Amino acid sequence: MEAPEQRDKFDRLRPVKLGEVRRSFSEETYRRSAVKTFGVLAIDVAVYALFVAGALLAPHPLLQLASGVLAGVAVASLFVWAHDAAHGALFRSEGVEEVFGTLAMLPSFNLYRLWVYGHNKVHHGYTSYSPIDWIWKPDTRAEYAARSSFAKLVYRVERSLPGCALHYILRVWWPGMITFRPGAEVRKRYHFTRSKIATATFAVVMITLSALVAGWVGVLAAVVIPWVVFNYHIALFVYLHHTHPTLPFFDDRKEWSATIGQIGCSTVIRGSRFFEWVSHYILVHTPHHVDARIPFYGLRRGWSELQPTYGQDVLSYRFRWRTVAGIFRQCKVHDFDTHTWYRFRDLQS
Repeated sequence: MEAPEQRDKFDRLRPVKLGEVRRSFSEETYRRSAVKTFGVLAIDVAVYALFVAGALLAPHPLLQLASGVLAGVAVASLFVWAHDAAHGALFRSEGVEEVFGTLAMLPSFNLYRLWVYGHNKVHHGYTSYSPIDWIWKPDTRAEYAARSSFAKLVYRVERSLPGCALHYILRVWWPGMITFRPGAEVRKRYHFTRSKIATATFAVVMITLSALVAGWVGVLAAVVIPWVVFNYHIALFVYLHHTHPTLPFFDDRKEWSATIGQIGCSTVIRGSRFFEWVSHYILVHTPHHVDARIPFYGLRRGWSELQPTYGQDVLSYRFRWRTVAGIFRQCKVHDFDTHTWYRFRDLQS
């Protein structure tokens, strides 16, 4: 059953409006800095270019592959930067944010316009309300039991620590970007074709260049491995943002509210200064969900300002692989009535 302290938290948050929570933030938390914005982008681009060069030109295949892994980390950093641009956190002009956001998102082969359409409206509008926000939506016992053997295997891989990248590829990238076919009015309004052309052109150029310079090893090291590493990062981070044995997902609109989703079902995960800088503070996630207009370099300040009033309602912990592995072990299927998580082995009883 749902823990009493959990019910108390949700009862406390349900009547609170997000506008009231946002008053916790100072003007400094929202302040944009061109130096920080473009400085971080320049570093991310330089690191990505350096390791792509290593993936193509290193004197040994193992060094090429290792460079590809590090290039993938840089791709994830670039994506977080683009994600902030997509929220309007970095620029006043939508045109400027789209140009730079599109460019920063290209190495991940994600489509900027489609990302904005799905992420900003669905995930941020209905965080952890599973009928609409379907990212990392868990199966119920009945849903899992009804899956075919192959579908169960895929679900198990997706919800494992080593295999979580598959979730983002299968549930977000492929259906939400590559094969997504909205109606004519939506296509016209959001100009999805621009993103598709830009991303397809970048992919063709990267594959061709890598093949010409370093053959199939170059394609593997400079294109495939960075993409896989990026997908692992984004899948892991989004999972940890909203999944924990003490955090529920909701399927009843009466139980859920925007404040419950943004405060009660979003996490703050701290790490070393280097880890937080490389990940652009994306795991200090609750302030971002309360107001996505906060730039990534303002999230730590935002969290310090939220803590006095709402710290008791936010799940906060230190990033450790042991802790992360424990979350993945426990959070397999979910009972939406009692807000209880079950492991796969619990299903046998």
